[in-house]
Parts: sequence; C-alpha cells; structure tokens
Amino acid sequence: MVRKLLIRDLTLRDGQQSACATRMSQKQIDRVLPFYKEVGFYAMEVWGGAVPDAAMRYLNEDPWERVEKIKAAVGTTTKLAALCRGRDLFGYNPYPDNVVKGVCRNTVESGIDIMRIFDAMNDIDNMKPAIKYTDRYGGMADCAVCYAIDPHHSALERIEAAFHGRSLHKPVFKNDYFLDKAQQLENFRADIITLEDANGLITPARTAELIRLFKKNLKSPVDFHTRCTAGYGLASMLAAIVNGVDIVDTNIWYFAGGCCAPAIELVYVFCKKMGIELEIDMEAVARINAELLKIRKELKAYDTSRELPNPFNPLTDKLPTEIDRFFNDAIEAARKDKEDDLIIFCRAIEEYFNFPEPNEMVQKSQIPANMYNQIVALLKQQDHPELLEKAMSLIPRVRMDAGLPPLVTPVSQVIASQAVSCALDELNGRPLYSKPVYPFISLIRGDYGKTPLPVDPDFRQQITGKREEQLYDASDYEMQENPVIDEVGILVAENEKEMLLLELFPMSARHFLTKQKKEKFRNDLMV
Repeated sequence: MVRKLLIRDLTLRDGQQSACATRMSQKQIDRVLPFYKEVGFYAMEVWGGAVPDAAMRYLNEDPWERVEKIKAAVGTTTKLAALCRGRDLFGYNPYPDNVVKGVCRNTVESGIDIMRIFDAMNDIDNMKPAIKYTDRYGGMADCAVCYAIDPHHSALERIEAAFHGRSLHKPVFKNDYFLDKAQQLENFRADIITLEDANGLITPARTAELIRLFKKNLKSPVDFHTRCTAGYGLASMLAAIVNGVDIVDTNIWYFAGGCCAPAIELVYVFCKKMGIELEIDMEAVARINAELLKIRKELKAYDTSRELPNPFNPLTDKLPTEIDRFFNDAIEAARKDKEDDLIIFCRAIEEYFNFPEPNEMVQKSQIPANMYNQIVALLKQQDHPELLEKAMSLIPRVRMDAGLPPLVTPVSQVIASQAVSCALDELNGRPLYSKPVYPFISLIRGDYGKTPLPVDPDFRQQITGKREEQLYDASDYEMQENPVIDEVGILVAENEKEMLLLELFPMSARHFLTKQKKEKFRNDLMV
C-alpha cells in the first residue's frame, strides 16, 4: 500500500507574515487563488496570527472579508486553516469565554475549517475554551504542543550554583512532557495534534524521537511544523517524514526557507524518491510560484531576506548528479538516525539553491530570533548596547525564576524585556528585579497561565506583593467602548464581527472601522 503524506501550505499566512511582515494584500492573494483551487493541498493556512490586525492596521482591509473571499475562490477543494493563541485568540491578552465563543463561531462561519490552537505556556486550560467552541461550531481543532528547550547552563553558572548551595533544575522538556501534553489534548476533542516548533530549534534527532513517540501513543493524525531559522528545518522535516508523520507544514518556493518553513518543492523531491504520494498538482504549484515571485518583489520594502532562492521547478529542472545524490544521502541518513550527516546533506541542498544561511545566533543561544532582536532594540533605546552579552546571559536565570516558560510569543518578549531590566539593574549596582517590567509582574502573578515549574512563593511576593498564584479571572473583564462616530452618527462597530474586531484590536480596529464608515458616508453623499 502506497503511503500518503498530507501537506498544509502556510504561504498566505505564516509564510508572508515571516517573510514580508504580513503585508500581502487581498489583491495580491486574489492573483494566486485560482491556482490554489487546483493544487489539492490538504489545508491552506490563511488567517489568524498577525493577519487580522495587519489587514486593518497596514492594508485598510476587513479581515473577515479576507477569509470569505478565499473560501469563495477555493471552495471545498482545500481546507482553510487559522492560527489561534488559545485564550489570547489572535491577540496577546486573555479573553473571557463569551469573546472566545464569538470569535470561534464567526471564524468557522466565515470559512475556516481548521483552527490550530496553541498556548505559549503549553497550559491546556488556556486552550480548552477555543477547542470547545471550535468543535461546537463545526470546525476541526488542531491542537499544538509548543516545542521548548531547557536552559543551557554554562560551566560558570554551574560553579556559582554549587558555591551558593543552589541546585540547578532537572530537565523539564523531556519527551514525556510533550507526549503528556499531546495526550491531554487528544482526550479533550483534538482532531489533529501538531508538534509546533515555531522557533526552528528542534533538531532532526529530537524530531525523530517525538514523532515516533506520538505515532505510537496517539490515535489522532500528527502534524509537524518547524522553520529553517537555525538550519535544522529541512533536515528535521525529513526526519519527521521518515518516521511516519501524517501532515507537514510547508511554504511554496519563494516564501520558503530562512525564517520560514521548508519548501514544498524539496519535500516533493524527497517523497518522490521514497515512494510517498503527496496527491498535489505540482504544475499548479509552479503557477502559484511564478506569481509569488512577482509579489515578493512587490513587497521588497518589507522583505526580511536580502536574496531569493534560485529558480527551481522539480517537474522540469534536472538536478546535477551531485545534488541529486545529496537528496538520496539525506534520506539514508534520516533512516539511520545519523543526525550530523543529515544536517550536512540538507544544508548542502539549501546552499545549492541559495536559501538563507542558518542564523548562528539562534542556533547557539537557542532563543528565538525575534527575542534577540527585541533585546538589541531595547538596549539601543536605553543607550546601553554594550549590555547585550550580559542581557543574553541573564535569560536562563530570568526564565528559571519565572517557572521555566517556553520561549514562545508573547512570553518570549516578556522574558526578553525583563532580562534587559535585570542587566540595567546590575549596571547601576541594584539588586536584580529592582524594577520588574509590568508584563513580567503579570507573568509571575499567573495571568499567562500555569508555568511548567512552580514559581517560588517568596519570589512571587517580591515581584507581585502576593505569595499566591492568581490565574486569569474573567469576572472583572470590561468590554471595549463602542462610541458613535460624530461625523456620520453611527457606532464604530455595528455588528458582531465588527464588535469582535474592536474587542481584539481596540486601536487598529477603531481606526479602521471609523475610516471605513466615513469613506462610505462620503461616497453615499456623492451618489
């Protein structure tokens, strides 16, 4: 029996968000949709993440219309997917159940078939409302377990800990941790389980271990998501495929590699060599790719990469003998769990096609690129760029004191801000945490959910003024004000979808909706 692998295409959401700051307009998207209808992808991720906010903030577009237009163009040939941050939905703050319910219902009714739901803390309770309501209104709940790495303690840190009688933590993010989270999610209505590596830090060996473990112990289909940031992406994806993963997340060529997911074209070559069937029309993919090249050039001002990969169509371009051999050697290395060889061969393939070099800072520090960039920017604002090494060295300490949260948005940004604050404390001769940043206070209080390790009550007292953990409580939540637009005499938000936008994105939604209604009022006067 021929094995089949399903493909979730990320190009129109995660791909353009990572590569071009979410600036792809509806008109640009419309140009590729006729070809997407022909491809046969299992799913297309087109919404959620930064898209709803960016559509209003930068493009003056209605986010709900984006979903509806894509659904109208693609129909039922491919499932549409969205990314949801659990109780935080598409924002960075927790919302009460009535808001989660409204967003999930309207998202499914607008055309989303699959909601990928994750939580930055891997707190299952934070995910349950979105899972429940997605399921209730007919959507598929794709529940993601966020990959995380334990801090690396240097020899000096180990010596200092021993000198002060402190024992360093035992590893938390072992294989059983991820399996336990996956099993909890499967028991709570999950239709798909995703191993989510948003930072591109999972190695091929760890990928192989976890995919084998998931496939052995879970009944739900298993999806694998990673990026190429640290240089592991393609190799880890091949390791996942070799070890029986059901679905993989890819981008189309000109939006792949670097800080994005691996290219479907390379996955196609690997699968063809292994006799794995994809059931997608690569000619339609090539037609999309030709248009994506034009779009990528149109978005040059927002591009995160200086160069584009060399052109490649696996249906028409013959690989040089040596490069073709690299594909075979990579497959062999993946099958034999030879991680070093696998990485070398996959990197050689990427170099041949001129994909971006691995980000060595991310690889060595094992922190997300956006977190590093935030630290650099914050120190520049404080006129102390020389504190970069110190701030970076404080991240493991801050993270441990905070209960060892995974470094996933938005928690990674909180840890970064506090590490900078602690570096400034040291510079000025103050005790650490003399000036805790407000999001860090919220994290320690419990607003973001349960941490993998319990926070020391004495530390919580120091930071928040209370020893007890206070998890999110929706009882005192206040809905956003919905004022009347004086010029036109109507409310900013006139229906449920507009109310939800105002709730999730108060500033950008208010500006967008006000501008939209004023323009309509003026146009009506001119008719």
